[in-house]
Amino acid sequence: MKILTGNDLKSGAVTWWDGQDWSLHVNDAVDVGDQGANIIAREEAAQRVFAAYVIDGERTDEGVRPAHIKDRIRALGPTVRPDLTLKPADPEALNWVI
Repeated sequence: MKILTGNDLKSGAVTWWDGQDWSLHVNDAVDVGDQGANIIAREEAAQRVFAAYVIDGERTDEGVRPAHIKDRIRALGPTVRPDLTLKPADPEALNWVI
């Protein structure tokens, strides 16, 4: 599974391509197959995202998970303090200072 991640142009928040737009929820990420570079070019040109890139992911019982630890931390937050994990559904998520 290939998924796209990047950062929101206005807030800098980590985002995930959901097939139509960018989401704060990694579980919304969809498999882009070999279309990742085309989607990135279009979305960066439209100034909806920056620093986007294609990563390997997998669908597990818990949802979509990036294959590499760096991107898992970007998606889910720290691995040693579960109380500090990211909660993108929180309406204040874009106001957090990390």
